[in-house]
Amino acid sequence: MRRFVPLALTAAIFALSGTMLPPAQASAGPCRPGQGANLRGKDFTRGASLPYSLRCADLTKAKLNGVDLSGKDMTGAVLRGAHLKQANLTQATLKYADLRGADLAEADLGQMHADHADLREAILIDAEAGQAQFPHADLTGATLTRAELTQVDFTNAKLIGADLDESTPGQIKARKADFTRAKLHEAKMGQANLRNATFKDADLSEAEFTQAELDGADFTGALVEGASFIQADDADLTGAKGTPTGISLPNVPPLDTTDSTDSTDDTGLPLGDGVEPSAVRTGAPSVGLVMVVISAVGLALTVVIWGVSAQRRSRRNARFALMRGGAEEDVTRLGEEIDQLDYEFQVSGHGGVTGDQDWRHALDAYEAAKHALTVARREEELDFVARAVQDGRNALGRLRVRSR
Repeated sequence: MRRFVPLALTAAIFALSGTMLPPAQASAGPCRPGQGANLRGKDFTRGASLPYSLRCADLTKAKLNGVDLSGKDMTGAVLRGAHLKQANLTQATLKYADLRGADLAEADLGQMHADHADLREAILIDAEAGQAQFPHADLTGATLTRAELTQVDFTNAKLIGADLDESTPGQIKARKADFTRAKLHEAKMGQANLRNATFKDADLSEAEFTQAELDGADFTGALVEGASFIQADDADLTGAKGTPTGISLPNVPPLDTTDSTDSTDDTGLPLGDGVEPSAVRTGAPSVGLVMVVISAVGLALTVVIWGVSAQRRSRRNARFALMRGGAEEDVTRLGEEIDQLDYEFQVSGHGGVTGDQDWRHALDAYEAAKHALTVARREEELDFVARAVQDGRNALGRLRVRSR
């Protein structure tokens, strides 16, 4: 099996180049009005071909549902109100693009570069955006319900009032990101870098922050009821509301039920008016006995709950291992198919396929599938492996058709 250059290195280079622009250029963007193609309102869903260059193009309210835009350079393009439902934007470049109000529901945004992009009020429901890049982007009011956001880069991004309910932003980079008033109910934020992020007044109920980096994060007014902070680093929930798990809210005084006006006998039990010490001793169980009973009951419940949790965890781990084994076989077969097609082209006299776009797409999909398999820790994270494998096979299929 040949070795390919990891996409993570390429993504890092793109991300770095997007943050090194001078302040003036970063605010103005790379395009001037009218510089690109005028495609306002055009319908590309019925086979109409897109121009070769979409850089700075005006695609306001264009119809691009289901259109393959993978790898396209759409830097500075205007896509306000555009219809991009189920579109393929894998590895597309949309730096400084205007996507305000665009419909990207169920779109494939894997490894897309949208540095400094404007996605205010955009719709990304059920979008697949694994490893996408949104540094310095504005997603204020965007809807990302159930979106797949594994390893997404939200560094310095604005997600004020964004809806990320039930999304899976695992292992994301969101240093200094603003999640003020965002909805993150049941969001999976495990192993995320959230240093100095803002969660003021956000809904974080039942969200998962397991092993997240939270140094400097602001949770003032955030609802953390049922949220998990197990092994989260430097989590400070000062000013948060609700009861999380894995960490205690600070500055909560213990409940004091002592009544200083009542007297007690030598057993420690309070004596009411007119009650004789002897009556208390003979008619009530001792405090020690009560505590022993309570401790025994609590221990029994703990053992039962632990046993049930252990069984569930064992079943979940077994199921994940089985699914991961199948995913690993799919990735291996994709690599074999790539080698086989390469061999067929060499012996058939067609020459090499190194410069073909679909060939590059297949290689990139293979690398993406391998990386996703390596970092997958939950069943839902294996979905990205399956999608990457399918993208690679589709690219190989298109290449075979053209070679006949």
